[in-house]
Amino acid sequence: MSKMNLVVLPLALLVSGAVNAATVNPYYVGARAGGVHYADFDAKTGNDHWNPSQSKSIDKDDFAGGVFMGYNVTPWFAVETGYTWLGEATLKGDNAHNEKIEQQAIDLVGKFTYQATDALDLYTKVGGAWQFSHYKNKATGVSDRDDSLVATAGLGAEYHFTNNLSARAEYQYYHDMEVKPADTKINWDAHYYGVSLVYGWGAPAAVAPVVAEVVEATTIQLEPISAEMPFAFDSNKLSAADKQRLEPIAQRLVNFPEAQLVVIGHTDSTGAEAYNQKLSEQRALTVATYLTKHFNIDPSRVSAEGRGELDPAASNDTSEGRAQNRRADVTTPGFEIEQEAVAAVAQ
Repeated sequence: MSKMNLVVLPLALLVSGAVNAATVNPYYVGARAGGVHYADFDAKTGNDHWNPSQSKSIDKDDFAGGVFMGYNVTPWFAVETGYTWLGEATLKGDNAHNEKIEQQAIDLVGKFTYQATDALDLYTKVGGAWQFSHYKNKATGVSDRDDSLVATAGLGAEYHFTNNLSARAEYQYYHDMEVKPADTKINWDAHYYGVSLVYGWGAPAAVAPVVAEVVEATTIQLEPISAEMPFAFDSNKLSAADKQRLEPIAQRLVNFPEAQLVVIGHTDSTGAEAYNQKLSEQRALTVATYLTKHFNIDPSRVSAEGRGELDPAASNDTSEGRAQNRRADVTTPGFEIEQEAVAAVAQ
């Protein structure tokens, strides 16, 4: 059988794969189960070419499953290895005697991940697999065990239920597996599909930064801290990057009970003015609610309002300008505190 050129483009998912990456556990293990389909059977007997599908009925589907483990080198790249039982193909001859081919594989692949949302990852895998195949012919008693290195690639989606537990749905392709009973060489491809349960561990606990204030007088003036939260069109959802951008403001609110929070929501001019006013209020409320609940901030310290489309930061005549106008301005105003209070925080 002529060799197939295997072209894989795993980096297509990685235009911005490291951006918005949430905390990733470095180590993980998992188990997978599903089915396998065999295709492109071909064989050579001596100097003669023989296509098994022309003279035999082939059972091309079976159950499959395995286990795997991996290490996340970065949030977007991992090295993964595992064992997979790839089922048993049955070749039924005219004499009703079956030829069976059992298949197994040990994979070593690179896994490339793109974080689509806070909980959902898309990924591709590419690498090699050491395949083990066992051929048995009940009629002739011929048996053969063969192993070889084959190319493998796959793609899938992974949903994270918690920081440690996730599930995958995936497809994986094994190219040009083979056995060599007697003077015959049989080749085929295996297509695995199924679901997996994954457990990860080892991520360090988040450590809050220590901020030391240097003072030379009895009071100190703390400058305002501001952040601008961009929003997608017609959305009031915060992304992982937005939450990270809010960390300095959240730290100020936690460290200094005197600090206040002001959130003002805005929209572009697309749509009705009344609808935009309500959407801007929802954006402001989303930011304020996240900070008060996640960091246990007293709501009495928070002011949130929406200004609709009335206060644009850029022109609404272009898509770039409208994107800048879909935002929430978040500020903790500056204020003075006694030097003794700063010393207590520094400790």
